[in-house]
Amino acid sequence: MEEKVYKTMTGSGALNITIGVVLLVVGVVSGVLMIISGGKLLAAKSKILF
Repeated sequence: MEEKVYKTMTGSGALNITIGVVLLVVGVVSGVLMIISGGKLLAAKSKILF
């Protein structure tokens, strides 16, 4: 019985670490893309007319 609990906790911990790493990578990539997009908007500021 204790072995099943240990295996379940191990699997859950591994899943949590995996999800954390994936979310960290997605966050960094989206931040970089937002900075690039903002830079392009600032560079083209003089061409935008309202």
